[in-house]
Amino acid sequence: MKRLLILVIVPLLSFVAIHKYYISVTQIDYLQNKQSVQITTRIFIDDLEKLLRERYDETITLASVNESNTTDLYIERYLNEKIKIKINNKEANLSFIGKEYDVDIVKCYLEIEGVKKIESFEISNEVLFDLFSDQQNIIKTKINSQQKSVILFRQNPSALLKFN
Repeated sequence: MKRLLILVIVPLLSFVAIHKYYISVTQIDYLQNKQSVQITTRIFIDDLEKLLRERYDETITLASVNESNTTDLYIERYLNEKIKIKINNKEANLSFIGKEYDVDIVKCYLEIEGVKKIESFEISNEVLFDLFSDQQNIIKTKINSQQKSVILFRQNPSALLKFN
């Protein structure tokens, strides 16, 4: 009986594959009193490291004591290529503030300054789309006391949110 059970279960288990999810989460907060849009993008360290190695430098190791000084430059360059924002139909300039590590996540901080009001907010977020075909980028906003969320993916990489 045990042999029969093993003969049935083992082949079934061989078809079970571990599926990894490819997700980033970007939180966008508008601080009207500071005329600032503050952006925090959370990306899995191993995914970002793989991308940076393929694009820029094969020796990059994130979250290590020997992390290269150029790592921030590569991350800034990549995020500025892949995240585009228009506020009130006007293209915004993203400033890379820095990053920090939290267990298996890298938090990247960006800011847009000089924003007096927001009526429309358009975002294109193609982070990691060039590496993973099933990548999803979750966007969560808190603008003008309204919270909105959207999921972006390769076939639909941008969204327009209205805040009237």
